[in-house]
Amino acid sequence: MSNINTHELYLAVLNDCNEKPERSAWGRGVQAYAVEIAETLADQAHEVEPIRATIEHIALNGAADWYQYSWGGCSLVYDEDIARLLCPPSEFKRKRNGALPPNSREEWLDVQARALTQALRRVICKALALSVVA
Repeated sequence: MSNINTHELYLAVLNDCNEKPERSAWGRGVQAYAVEIAETLADQAHEVEPIRATIEHIALNGAADWYQYSWGGCSLVYDEDIARLLCPPSEFKRKRNGALPPNSREEWLDVQARALTQALRRVICKALALSVVA
Protein backbone atom coordinates (compact mmCIF):
# COMPACT_ATOMS: atom_id res chain seq x y z
CA MET A 1 0.00 0.00 0.00
CA SER A 2 2.94 2.36 0.40
CA ASN A 3 3.08 2.88 -3.39
CA ILE A 4 -0.43 4.35 -3.54
CA ASN A 5 -0.68 8.01 -4.47
CA THR A 6 -3.48 9.01 -2.11
CA HIS A 7 -4.21 12.26 -3.91
CA GLU A 8 -4.90 10.35 -7.13
CA LEU A 9 -6.84 7.73 -5.17
CA TYR A 10 -9.25 10.31 -3.72
CA LEU A 11 -9.54 12.03 -7.08
CA ALA A 12 -10.60 8.65 -8.49
CA VAL A 13 -13.12 8.33 -5.65
CA LEU A 14 -14.36 11.83 -6.47
CA ASN A 15 -14.74 10.94 -10.16
CA ASP A 16 -16.56 7.75 -9.21
CA CYS A 17 -18.97 9.73 -7.00
CA ASN A 18 -19.69 12.13 -9.85
CA GLU A 19 -20.18 9.44 -12.53
CA LYS A 20 -23.08 7.47 -11.07
CA PRO A 21 -26.37 9.37 -11.06
CA GLU A 22 -28.70 8.85 -8.13
CA ARG A 23 -32.44 8.50 -8.56
CA SER A 24 -33.71 9.73 -5.20
CA ALA A 25 -33.30 13.15 -3.61
CA TRP A 26 -31.76 11.51 -0.53
CA GLY A 27 -29.29 9.61 -2.73
CA ARG A 28 -28.33 12.77 -4.61
CA GLY A 29 -27.83 14.57 -1.29
CA VAL A 30 -25.66 11.79 0.11
CA GLN A 31 -23.73 11.80 -3.15
CA ALA A 32 -23.16 15.56 -2.83
CA TYR A 33 -21.80 15.04 0.69
CA ALA A 34 -19.61 12.17 -0.58
CA VAL A 35 -18.16 14.55 -3.19
CA GLU A 36 -17.50 17.10 -0.44
CA ILE A 37 -15.71 14.47 1.67
CA ALA A 38 -13.71 13.16 -1.30
CA GLU A 39 -12.60 16.70 -2.17
CA THR A 40 -11.45 17.23 1.43
CA LEU A 41 -9.52 13.98 1.35
CA ALA A 42 -7.93 14.76 -2.02
CA ASP A 43 -6.73 18.10 -0.64
CA GLN A 44 -5.52 16.88 2.76
CA ALA A 45 -4.73 13.17 2.70
CA HIS A 46 -1.26 13.15 1.17
CA GLU A 47 0.90 10.10 1.79
CA VAL A 48 -1.55 8.60 4.30
CA GLU A 49 -2.59 4.98 3.98
CA PRO A 50 -6.24 4.66 2.98
CA ILE A 51 -7.65 2.97 6.08
CA ARG A 52 -11.05 3.62 7.62
CA ALA A 53 -9.85 5.34 10.80
CA THR A 54 -7.51 7.69 8.93
CA ILE A 55 -10.09 8.57 6.30
CA GLU A 56 -12.71 9.30 8.95
CA HIS A 57 -10.30 11.35 11.06
CA ILE A 58 -9.33 13.57 8.12
CA ALA A 59 -12.91 13.89 6.86
CA LEU A 60 -14.23 14.92 10.29
CA ASN A 61 -11.82 17.86 10.36
CA GLY A 62 -11.38 17.78 14.14
CA ALA A 63 -14.99 16.93 15.06
CA ALA A 64 -15.66 13.90 17.26
CA ASP A 65 -18.45 12.57 15.02
CA TRP A 66 -20.76 13.62 12.21
CA TYR A 67 -23.29 15.12 14.62
CA GLN A 68 -20.65 17.43 16.07
CA TYR A 69 -19.45 18.15 12.53
CA SER A 70 -22.96 19.06 11.40
CA TRP A 71 -23.99 21.02 14.50
CA GLY A 72 -20.60 22.75 14.55
CA GLY A 73 -21.23 24.38 11.19
CA CYS A 74 -18.71 22.41 9.15
CA SER A 75 -21.24 21.73 6.39
CA LEU A 76 -24.61 23.31 5.58
CA VAL A 77 -26.00 25.37 8.45
CA TYR A 78 -29.43 26.52 7.30
CA ASP A 79 -32.42 24.20 7.59
CA GLU A 80 -33.70 25.30 4.20
CA ASP A 81 -30.42 24.38 2.47
CA ILE A 82 -30.31 20.95 4.12
CA ALA A 83 -33.95 20.25 3.31
CA ARG A 84 -33.49 21.38 -0.30
CA LEU A 85 -30.51 19.03 -0.69
CA LEU A 86 -32.02 15.94 0.93
CA CYS A 87 -35.77 16.13 0.24
CA PRO A 88 -37.79 15.57 -2.90
CA PRO A 89 -39.70 18.69 -4.00
CA SER A 90 -43.00 17.52 -2.53
CA GLU A 91 -41.44 16.88 0.90
CA PHE A 92 -39.55 20.16 0.73
CA LYS A 93 -42.83 21.97 0.11
CA ARG A 94 -44.62 19.99 2.83
CA LYS A 95 -41.90 20.94 5.33
CA ARG A 96 -42.36 24.58 4.29
CA ASN A 97 -38.88 24.90 2.80
CA GLY A 98 -37.27 23.48 5.93
CA ALA A 99 -39.18 25.66 8.41
CA LEU A 100 -40.85 22.57 9.89
CA PRO A 101 -38.71 19.85 11.52
CA PRO A 102 -38.05 16.77 9.39
CA ASN A 103 -39.75 14.47 11.93
CA SER A 104 -40.63 14.34 15.62
CA ARG A 105 -37.22 13.01 16.71
CA GLU A 106 -34.72 15.07 14.73
CA GLU A 107 -33.70 18.51 13.59
CA TRP A 108 -32.39 19.16 10.07
CA LEU A 109 -28.80 19.16 11.35
CA ASP A 110 -29.35 15.61 12.69
CA VAL A 111 -30.65 14.52 9.29
CA GLN A 112 -27.57 16.07 7.70
CA ALA A 113 -25.37 14.13 10.12
CA ARG A 114 -27.05 10.86 9.05
CA ALA A 115 -26.49 11.74 5.40
CA LEU A 116 -22.84 12.60 6.09
CA THR A 117 -22.39 9.24 7.84
CA GLN A 118 -23.74 7.45 4.77
CA ALA A 119 -21.56 9.59 2.50
CA LEU A 120 -18.45 8.64 4.47
CA ARG A 121 -19.35 4.95 4.15
CA ARG A 122 -19.57 5.38 0.37
CA VAL A 123 -16.22 7.14 0.21
CA ILE A 124 -14.52 4.57 2.43
CA CYS A 125 -15.90 1.65 0.41
CA LYS A 126 -14.80 3.23 -2.86
CA ALA A 127 -11.38 4.23 -1.52
CA LEU A 128 -10.67 0.79 -0.09
CA ALA A 129 -11.88 -0.94 -3.26
CA LEU A 130 -9.73 1.28 -5.46
CA SER A 131 -6.67 0.94 -3.21
CA VAL A 132 -6.88 -2.86 -3.41
CA VAL A 133 -7.00 -2.67 -7.20
CA ALA A 134 -4.00 -0.30 -7.35
